[in-house]
Amino acid sequence: MERPLLSDSAYTERTATKVAGFHREVVDQVAKAIEDDALVVVGMSQNPFVRKARGALKQADIPFTYLEYGSYMSQWKPRLAIKMWSGWPTFPQVFVRGALLGGFSDLEKAIADGSLETQLGEG
Repeated sequence: MERPLLSDSAYTERTATKVAGFHREVVDQVAKAIEDDALVVVGMSQNPFVRKARGALKQADIPFTYLEYGSYMSQWKPRLAIKMWSGWPTFPQVFVRGALLGGFSDLEKAIADGSLETQLGEG
């Protein structure tokens, strides 16, 4: 299913440049991590669901890469850039083998039903 987005022709040149460059270094960092690492959790401090996701992975003894971008009151713009890029509205954002799994509840289900182990084993 494809999410509706503005077409490239709907941007002025100036706006297209601003959108493409909006905290690009952060987006590039996340993209590189999900390209290089089998399991990546992108989150923020003070978020209980991020904490739960990390805890669930540690309890299951599943190695992962964690990228943290601020807290509720800091680094909201870099987090917004990540949300714009991924299309996922909340944190954590969990990526498995380059694909967005979803958030904490999706991770919890994937651990419980064994699908996370299956996806990680396909590398």
